[in-house]
Amino acid sequence: MGQALYRKYRSKSLSEIIGQEHITTTLDQAIKAGRISHAYLFTGPRGVGKTSIARILAHEINNLPYVDDSMNIDIIEIDAASNRRIDEIRDLRDKVNIAPTSSKYKVYIIDEVHMLTKEAFNALLKTLEEPPAHVVFILATTDAHKLPETIVSRTQRYTFKPVAKTKVIEHLRSIAKTEKIKISDDALDLLAVFGEGSFRDSISLLDQASSHGQALELSDIQSLLGIPPATAVDALAELVDAPAAAGSAEAAIKQLGALYDQGYQGAAIAKQLSQKLRQQVLASRGPLNQATLDILGRLIDVPSSHDPERYLEIILLDVLSLKLISLPAAATVAATVITTPAAQPVESKAAAVAAPSAQKAVLAPPPEPVEPLATAELTLPVLTTSNPVDDALWPLILAALKQKHNTLYGVVRMAQPTFSADTLELSFTFAFHQKRISDAKNRKIIMDIIEQVSGRTIVIECTLLKPGDKPKLPPAVADGGPAKTDSTDISQINSIFGGGELLES
Repeated sequence: MGQALYRKYRSKSLSEIIGQEHITTTLDQAIKAGRISHAYLFTGPRGVGKTSIARILAHEINNLPYVDDSMNIDIIEIDAASNRRIDEIRDLRDKVNIAPTSSKYKVYIIDEVHMLTKEAFNALLKTLEEPPAHVVFILATTDAHKLPETIVSRTQRYTFKPVAKTKVIEHLRSIAKTEKIKISDDALDLLAVFGEGSFRDSISLLDQASSHGQALELSDIQSLLGIPPATAVDALAELVDAPAAAGSAEAAIKQLGALYDQGYQGAAIAKQLSQKLRQQVLASRGPLNQATLDILGRLIDVPSSHDPERYLEIILLDVLSLKLISLPAAATVAATVITTPAAQPVESKAAAVAAPSAQKAVLAPPPEPVEPLATAELTLPVLTTSNPVDDALWPLILAALKQKHNTLYGVVRMAQPTFSADTLELSFTFAFHQKRISDAKNRKIIMDIIEQVSGRTIVIECTLLKPGDKPKLPPAVADGGPAKTDSTDISQINSIFGGGELLES
């Protein structure tokens, strides 16, 4: 049976370690000066050399040669994931007092040390506080934050970092040349990207790809890793980044369905789509697309989802549907209420709201040099307590929420509001919308906005619509535009937004 490439090309000395020179240089100088610590802590991501350096250090402080599968009775490796109980650590504590058999130091390498139980840590701590002179501990972990500070403070800590992609590519190319594996530069680059700074993972992928039996190209590595075609990912990215269009949601689901039918996993699609959108954001010189930023934040959760394929569908449908929904009437009406300079004569409020009840507000830019309301700080005076909290105030609540909490506004506007005397029930189609607004902090924000707009304190309840129920749009956005507004509504809006004139349609 052949030896795995990552084991075959494992470093045998500190000088052979690549990408961790800040650690190997310090350790090498300490060994030459005879300054050996009683305990070392190696922290960092997987596959970057923690265990390799631990073994090399154990051999070098004992002046022993390090070769593959070398065994020494004075160098003991313990997997904390399998030996995490207090009994194993007590056994270790009893044996540390036994002098080394043939070496200067007895070295204990404890891998994944964060897996130890609380009781085991307490037992280990006693040994670290008063270790015998002939014992050296080397602790290694990928999750340093799980270690008790009492353990960390009694060690020399060395933090490993992910290896730079250029160094990974160079190392992979050297291995491929030695093993007579023909592989293109693009394929090597992709292996390094998916290795995520881990030599072990990258070399393992090269080892797996080498069984292909012919020259490896980019397409071969994409097939091996289950990466969807770039054209399909580009098409999804265009749907997300493009202006709202009818049929975009249907097109996205069809594209996803085709990828699923070809065997591509939701997690892999989400990762590639995230990388593509991220590149677009970094390359953009204009204003950032809010929909793109929203979906970037949510794509991170796809791999850890219980059903990545369905969750990815829901994310795309949600983002595309948000883009298709019209802006709330409050935003439209607010844009038509134009602040008038003090020097300009202003018509009376009665004249300003004398438009017929069937008249619709029309979006119009403000005259120069006055800034539009959307860029000014929103100040909402409290209405009198005689004003009920009902559907008529919903557009104003949304407008105020958008000014101060735009991200939260994007979720709240998807709700179907139902007002009662002291309660506002927000009904959602999707559970993750309900969960977000159910958060105590978010509910407090919405309640404060309502109190600011209405002068009343109410309780917010979040529910899910029953299967088959369609969300009923508020009057403000029904039928694709603002609802008809009577003079009373206009008067309230005028009083809140500071007076002005209503543009005729």
